[in-house]
Amino acid sequence: MREFMEIAKALAEENRVRILWLLKEQELCVCQILEVLNLAPSTVSKHLAVLYQARLIDSSKKGRWVYYRLSCGGTRPEACTACDWVFNSLAKDPQIQTDQKRLKSILKMDPEELCRIQAER
Repeated sequence: MREFMEIAKALAEENRVRILWLLKEQELCVCQILEVLNLAPSTVSKHLAVLYQARLIDSSKKGRWVYYRLSCGGTRPEACTACDWVFNSLAKDPQIQTDQKRLKSILKMDPEELCRIQAER
């Protein structure tokens, strides 16, 4: 029951669902996620922590940067099922489509440069 409730809690917030969508195709640096969502770093950090606690995402550190990706591995099939449900349900959602377009332009930017710009804000 606890695992189910963690996943339900994680999916019960719009920005966390948006993060899952951003991670659908690739892993992303926190700076890239911040740029798409246009939220405070502390807010995004909290959302990432909830998703991580529900084991819907994994993270890895590469140098100074932390990258996140979906955790659809064999050890947690319910995470894959939950993500598939989100992806199928919201494929045509206007906010998701806007985020995907924004992400495409952000992926063209050097992540190091993006993080530097954000640190100066």
